[in-house]
Amino acid sequence: MAVNKNNRLRKGDYMHSLIISTIICLLATTSFAADSFNTEVKETITTKSGLEYTSLREGTGATPGPTDTVRVNYRGTLLNGREFDSSYKSGRPVEFQLNSVIKCWTEGLQMMKVGGKAKLVCPSNLAYGEDGIVGSVPRYATLIFEVELLDIK
Repeated sequence: MAVNKNNRLRKGDYMHSLIISTIICLLATTSFAADSFNTEVKETITTKSGLEYTSLREGTGATPGPTDTVRVNYRGTLLNGREFDSSYKSGRPVEFQLNSVIKCWTEGLQMMKVGGKAKLVCPSNLAYGEDGIVGSVPRYATLIFEVELLDIK
């Protein structure tokens, strides 16, 4: 920008700067308003058993039954955020039969469709209960899982 001999902006340069500043402010405000408008509130469903289910991404495929074998990616944490298990760390999804895992998973995955992702909050009676898992899950721990249902075999 050009300045005159008194170190002042010329009138045209000042107007140019003012217009640019105004446009930037308007764009920032519009972007913020659009982000606020598009924020989706996720509904949490609490089942009779006490499982809290929140869909993070709706799937479009089939829904598994109680004895189906499923392929999933997941991350399990305690209430304090400490991760105790994750298929992401191994870099490979896992497969298991739904009736051979904790009750929370058996119930929660039957609420999903292939391609979906959900958050499962599992009270201890639907997880590992009074036994826990030595070294990773304390007794009577409530567990939080993020699960992606990749396939039904």
